[in-house]
Amino acid sequence: MVPTRVGRPVRAPPAAATERPACPGTSDGGPTQRGQDLFTRKPDEMAVTLNQRAYDHARSLIQDRQVVLDERDAWSEHRPSAREENRFLEEHDIRAYGRWYLGVDDEHGEDTKSHYKFPYGDFEKVHRCGVLSAEARAGQQKYLDIEKAAAHLHGMLDGLAAADGDASADG
Repeated sequence: MVPTRVGRPVRAPPAAATERPACPGTSDGGPTQRGQDLFTRKPDEMAVTLNQRAYDHARSLIQDRQVVLDERDAWSEHRPSAREENRFLEEHDIRAYGRWYLGVDDEHGEDTKSHYKFPYGDFEKVHRCGVLSAEARAGQQKYLDIEKAAAHLHGMLDGLAAADGDASADG
C-alpha cells in the first residue's frame, strides 16, 4: 500500500502499466530519428554538416578580396531575398547555389534549396555580416564544424579589414 488520498489507499500501478510501448526500430520505445535515439545522438551524427565546397569557395573569394566588410547587423538587408535566390538558380545550377551556404542538411535532397543552410554572401561577394550571422547561429545550434569554419572566415575578413586600415593610415 502507498499513502492514502482522502481516506482511501492508493495502489501503485503494476510496472507493466507504466512502461512505454516500444517504437519500431528502438529498444527503449523513446523518440527516434533514422533509428537513433534523439537524446543520445552524437554531434557528428547531426543532419546539418559543414559544406566543404562552400567553405573553400568562401576562402578563395576572401583571398581574392571579393568581400563586403560590413557590420554585423547589416545581414538582414544584405542577405539575398527568395526572389534573388530563385533568379540565381535560373542562371546557375544547384551546385553553384550550394557554394554560398556553409551547411548542408541531409534531411533534404541535394537538389533542393532547403538542403543548404547558413548563407554567407550575396552570390557575388562574401559579406562579413553573413559570416558573423552564420557563426553565431551555428554556435547556438551546436553545429561546431560550421561554427569553426565561419570563425576562421571571420578571422580572415577581420585580417583584411585591419590590413586595409593600415594601408589607409599609411596613405
